[in-house]
Parts: sequence; C-alpha cells; structure tokens
Amino acid sequence: MKSGFWKTDWFFGLIVAMVMLLASNSDLLQSMERKAYDLGVTSSSRAPLDRIAVVAIDDASIANLGRWPWSREIHAQMIDILAGAKAKVIGYAVFFPEPQIDPGYKYILKLLDIAGAPAGAQAAPADTTAAPGAAVAPGAGVAAVPAPVGELGQFVNLLREAEGTLNTDRKLADSFDRARNILLPMLFTLGEPRGKPDKPLPEYVTRNAIAGVQGGQDSLPVPTSMVQIPIASVGQSAAGLGHLNAIPDVDGGTRTEPVILQHFDQYYPSLSMMVAARSLNLGPADIKIRLGEGVSLGKLRIGTDPSLVMYTYFYKDRDSKPAFQVDSFYDVYTGKIPAQKYRDKIVLIGATAAGVGTTSVTPVSPAMPPVLTLAHSVSSILQEHFFVAPTWGWAVEKAIFLLVAAYLVMLLPRLKAGAGAAVTVGILIALLLAHFVLMTTQGIWIQFMVACTLLVVGHVALITKRFITTERAKVKSDESSAESNRMLGLAYQGQGQLDMAWDKFLQVPLADALMDNLYNLALDFERKRQFAKAEGVFRHMATHNPKFRDIENKLSRAKQLSETVILGGGSGGRTNTSILGGDAGSVEKPMLGRYQVEKELGKGAMGVVYLGKDPKIGRVVAIKTMALSQEFEADELADVKERFFREAETAGRLAHQNIVTIYDAGEEHDLAFIAMELLKGADLVPFTKPGALLPLDQVVSIIARTADALGYAHKQSVVHRDVKPANIMYHPETDTVKVTDFGIARLTDSSKTKTGMVLGTPSYMSPEQLGGKKIDGRSDLFSLAISLYQMLCGKLPFEGESMAQLMFQIASQPPVDIFLINPNVPPSIVAFLDRAMDKNPDNRFQTGEEFAAALREASGGTVQSKNDSAAGGVDFQL
Repeated sequence: MKSGFWKTDWFFGLIVAMVMLLASNSDLLQSMERKAYDLGVTSSSRAPLDRIAVVAIDDASIANLGRWPWSREIHAQMIDILAGAKAKVIGYAVFFPEPQIDPGYKYILKLLDIAGAPAGAQAAPADTTAAPGAAVAPGAGVAAVPAPVGELGQFVNLLREAEGTLNTDRKLADSFDRARNILLPMLFTLGEPRGKPDKPLPEYVTRNAIAGVQGGQDSLPVPTSMVQIPIASVGQSAAGLGHLNAIPDVDGGTRTEPVILQHFDQYYPSLSMMVAARSLNLGPADIKIRLGEGVSLGKLRIGTDPSLVMYTYFYKDRDSKPAFQVDSFYDVYTGKIPAQKYRDKIVLIGATAAGVGTTSVTPVSPAMPPVLTLAHSVSSILQEHFFVAPTWGWAVEKAIFLLVAAYLVMLLPRLKAGAGAAVTVGILIALLLAHFVLMTTQGIWIQFMVACTLLVVGHVALITKRFITTERAKVKSDESSAESNRMLGLAYQGQGQLDMAWDKFLQVPLADALMDNLYNLALDFERKRQFAKAEGVFRHMATHNPKFRDIENKLSRAKQLSETVILGGGSGGRTNTSILGGDAGSVEKPMLGRYQVEKELGKGAMGVVYLGKDPKIGRVVAIKTMALSQEFEADELADVKERFFREAETAGRLAHQNIVTIYDAGEEHDLAFIAMELLKGADLVPFTKPGALLPLDQVVSIIARTADALGYAHKQSVVHRDVKPANIMYHPETDTVKVTDFGIARLTDSSKTKTGMVLGTPSYMSPEQLGGKKIDGRSDLFSLAISLYQMLCGKLPFEGESMAQLMFQIASQPPVDIFLINPNVPPSIVAFLDRAMDKNPDNRFQTGEEFAAALREASGGTVQSKNDSAAGGVDFQL
C-alpha cells in the first residue's frame, strides 16, 4: 500500500462516512429528521373526525367566570349541561388531584360534629342502629342519623345545607354519577421504577388497567415510576381514567403519544385511547396489547412502534379554519351555544387560556394546548390516521446510508465536477421524494435525513478537498509559470523587445525579487524616450513598494515627460509627436534617429513636421513624420515600411534646384520620418484664392520651374503622384520654388483605410489616376495644369457636388471655360491649358521640359528660368 493512500478521495470519503455514522444519533441530525417528518406531515392532507368537539377553557371564560382554578361546582354544572344534551362521551382534560375545601367548610364540619349530625347525614328513624355522633368524611357518602327536633333541628338543617353548598367535590362527583360517561386524565412520571410501589393503586384506577397482554418481554411499553390520580370521590364517579402523558422529541416537539404505559406490572391506556373506546361503546377489556407489535381496539388496529408509541397524525387547518371546532366554555355554560350541538359527539374539555397548563410544539402548531393534542390523537385512533415507523425501517435506513457512502467512496472521486454535482443532486432529490411519497401516500416514516446529510456533507467535503489540492498545485504551477515568465521577460528585454518583456513581467506576481527587473525595464523605456511606458512600470512597482530606491522621483519625472513630450503620429485628432508648452530647458528633448527635436513647425496631410537639428554637424532640418501603424492595416504594414524607405531613398537621390533635398529617413517609436531641407516661405495654397492671385508672369514662372523639376524627376523614374499647390513651396522674397513630398504619394496608394485622407480631394488627379490605371509623368503634368488653372482664376476646372460627380467631371467632361471666370487670361494660355488637360495622355505634353517650354512660349517668352538656390526668409509649414 502506498504511503499516500490516506490522501486519496476515496479514503477521505470513507472517513466522512464513518464520522457521519457515529454522529447519526446526535441531537442535531435527529432534529433534522424530525423537521423532515414535520414537512411530511404538513404535506399530507387528511380530514379530521367531525364527531369531535372541543370546549375550551379560554381567556374569555376565565375573565367572565373568575380566576382559575374555578369552583368545581362550575365544572359540575357544565357536566350536567352536556349530559342533558346526551353527549356520547366527555373527555375532561382537567386534573382534580386534591380536594377543593372552602375555608369555612372546616368550621361547618366542626359544628355538625358538635351537634351530633355528621356531614352529609340525613335524619333517620328513632330505631336506627347507627351510632349517634358518628362522623362521615366529606364526600364519603350519606349516613342516616336521628333527626334533631325543635330549634336544634332547624340549626342542624341549616348547617347541613351550608355543608352541601360548600362541598363542591361531592357536587362534581354527583354530576359524574349522573352523566356516567366522564373520562378523566391521570399523569404518570416516566422512567424505570427503582423498587416496589408504596401501596397498591385504588380500585377506581386499577379497573382501567389492561388485562390479557400477549407477546414476549423483548420490547415493553414505556415504564413509569409514579402516578398522579384524581381524588377518590371524583375518580370513583368517573367512567374511566387514561393517562395524558406525552414524550417530547429530541428537539422538544411533540409528535408521538404512548398509547400504553407500563406501571410496574400493570398496563394503562392513554386518555385518547379511553375516549376512542368509550365512543365505540368499548372499555379497557376491549383494548388488546401484543407486546412489541401493536395495539388493537375492537376492529381498529393502531400502528405503533415496538414500545407501543403512536405517531399521531396532526391535522392541518383548512381554508383558514381550525382542524377542530373550538367553542368557548363560557358560551356553552351560559347557553350562548346550544348544548344540543354536542348530542352524540365526543366532547373534549380542557384549558387553552394563557398561563393555564402547558402547551406543546407540534408539526402544525408552535403552541398546542393538551386538549387539542388530545383531539388529534382521538381522531387518529378512530380513523386509523397515524404514521408508522416500521420495524424493517432501520434496515432500509442503513442500506441507504451504505449506498450513499459507497457513492462517495467509489463513484464520486471518479466523476468530473459537473457530472458529480448532477449525480449528487439527483440522489438527493430521489431521497427527499421517497421520504415525502412514503409519508403522504403510505403513512410510513423512514429516516433518510442522515443519508441526505452524509450525501451533502460528503460531496462538499470532497469538492473542498479537491479545490484545496488543486489550489496547492495551482500555486506551485503559478510559481513555476511566474519564474518562466520572468526569464522570458529578461530574454525579451535583452533583445530590445521591451513591450514583450513588459507583457511577461506583468504575468509575474509582484515581489521583492522582481522589483530590480522592473526598475531596469523602466530605465530602458526612458532611454528609448517612451516615458509613458516608463511611468506605467514605475506606477506598477509603487503598488508593491512605493519606497523602492528612487521610484518616487522616477515616477514624477516620467509622468512630467510623458505629459510634455507626446510621441505618436498622424493627424486629425490622433496623438502626434510634438512639444507642448512648458520650459524647454526643464525637460529632455526627444530624438528622432540622430536628430534632436526642437519644436513643432506644423501639420501636414500625413503627419507632423518638426524643426530638428543634427547635433553632430549642426544642420537644421525639417522632419516630416508618418505614423504608418495608424495609416495601414497590420497585415500590410511590413510591406508599406519597406516601400516607404525605398521611395524615400529614391527621392533622396533627386538633386534639383526646384526639388527639396532629402537628407535622411528612418523609424523611431512607430514613427516613420524623413529629414529634409529646411525651406523658407509657404505653399501656393494662399495664392489660389480669388483676390489673392499672383500676377500672370509670376504664376507662369512658378509653374514652369515646377515643370522643369518634374521633368527631371521623371527622367529619374520618379513620379510624384500628388502634384498640387499644397506641395509646391514658394518664397516671394527670394522667388524660390521647391517641390516637396516626392515618394510619399506613391506609398499611400496602397492604403486600404486612409486613402481619402492621405491623397485628399481628387480635384488634381488625372483621369488615368482616378481610373486606377498605370500612370507615368504625364499624370503629374495634368495635375500641374490644374494647379496653373486654379492660380490663374481662383477656381478649379472640375467641380462636383459629390466625389462621384467630381470624378465623372474629370474623367469625361471638359474643364469650365476659364474665360468665364477670368476674361484676362491670354488666349495662348487657354490653348495651352486645353492641351495640358486633355483626357488622353498621348495628346498632352509628354515631358516636363516640353510642358515648361510651351508654357513660356504661350506667355510671350517673357518668363525665363531663374536660379532658385537662394536661401533665407521665413519658415514655412508643410
């Protein structure tokens, strides 16, 4: 056997089952069994016997008839009322254990004794043999004595009248004698007797004992040691006596009644059994006992346990009405309720008033008076309504317990959590259904709650054990996984992949050992000027130990830098690389490649333009940025980057006086950037507005030099693709013209999501470019002709209310006659524009040089090519 077998689920389940078996008789589990029993009782529905009537000594009766205990004369009068109404049997659940002696009664007896007239005696003839002056005990009977004469006789008669009035016990006994159907309670002290009785019980008690008991002595009724009985005068007049004992359960509730009690060698029935017998015109002789089996009354079979204890059926209230009709003693006594109502009824009289007697907790009531408990018991006996705990029930209970234990030990450990829960719930429901079905349909009570408790406790215990075991394994796995993630993080950090390293470190629980690794990662982010990420790392560290090294200062510094220097790209609401306010000397200046960013110059279609400086050679440059990762989808980003740098390299080889010089291209912080010549002036857009047009010769000069630059580029196999006034820079003071953004336009043709934003309006595009055809330099010259048209009149040649209409105009319709806009344009220039904007590329000017020469000729040849290499002036925005 393996040393760890005791850690297995089956062994744990076995231990739980053994513990539950030992605890099965505990008060807690037995109380649960009783609660389930109560639910079974209330779930069943049977009608009580309608022949039973209850007369309650309630609060109203005591309030009207006087404080308790009442004079027995009141009880006698009630008996006379019910006897006169011919009630079948009267169960008087009131104890009369002592004589009721009025304080003046003793003096009346003494006076009668002095007068030689015993209490209760009548005048006798002179020849009576009774001894003169013989005294008779109260209630012992009436004796004949000589009748006194004269005044003495009157006095004696008055004394006798007073004695008769004050002797309420005799009045009650006389009423019992007249009724001859009164049954009284007696109360036994439960428990094994320790010796023999002091004296035999009186005859009026023993005549109620049951004779002819059959069966062995293996199982006997509940034993008793003492008994409280009615006084002799009342007890002798009663038709019978029965005990009113109840046996509380482990939870204090009353659910059973011992229908037979054993007092030494005699067996006495319960008051309910006597009432039921009397209602059937039977007596104690008709009650048959078979020890260990049960009790029969005539043809009735009362189901009991081996100790002759009956599980009483308690009837529920119906339709907001009590199971048994309860009338007030005072209402019957005063005639408010006619006595004839009780003719041939079983009448039960007892106290229900608060403070008179004790109440019991039953399955249907938290405080049931004894008289109502008696009513339920009588109805249960007469209708054979009771529950039975069969002798074979214990075997079923143990078998169910063993089956549940076997499930916990053998099957549950092999099931997955979901399947195990389903099976456990199924078994639990089956046991509960069996419990309720047996009780409600068969009246059989088998205790399943111990097995149900074992099922629930065992399942929870095993699941808890599994969880704890799994958690321990998970902790070990997490520790191993944490170390693996830490090592991967260090590896990524060593390769410069800081974001991936940060992702791995985030998967490691914060601990002192990790703080050094995170601190170094944050420093690496700072070195790459990714201050926001450095701030995030420092903030993460501060949640574990805010006093670690100098992270308070580091966190403050990184936060300031991240808020001051924002590195990003794009425009239109996207985050851009820019320097925002503040004292420039108080923060570190960011770097793009080898260039130190000084300030922002402006925003273009593709990104932000910065003033930069090469610290090694002191060259001041304009740095144009593009956030390619924001402009293109992830699946095409690598290809776009490759073409961007290839086009930038191509544009960088262009060396022309009218083309901006490209110095460098690179990538940093997900930004692609181009470092170019820093120019003076601004683009031509302001000069395309009506009212701000340049003179004709100046316009022709600018456009002609632009055509020369484009012709040079076309010979180098570079097509601009985005010729428009915004990409032509002009400085009036030096008359300098520069064409910008070579190579960028071609790059953006592949954009799937940002094409409209990158290329702007298609107003300057050629028909072939709009049609998606392969284009060459002639497309750039078409765009340049549109720019010329706009600079001459302040309007575009093609306009539309929608993008589709505009594209249709460019592709199919002639341009708007420029004469209609500006009649001062020379006809030769108009003829030039007609050819330059022809829809067919073959009909246009084929080269930039041809375009420039034709334009100069059309203007009268007065515009000559100039040297545009002058420098100086005002910075412009790209």
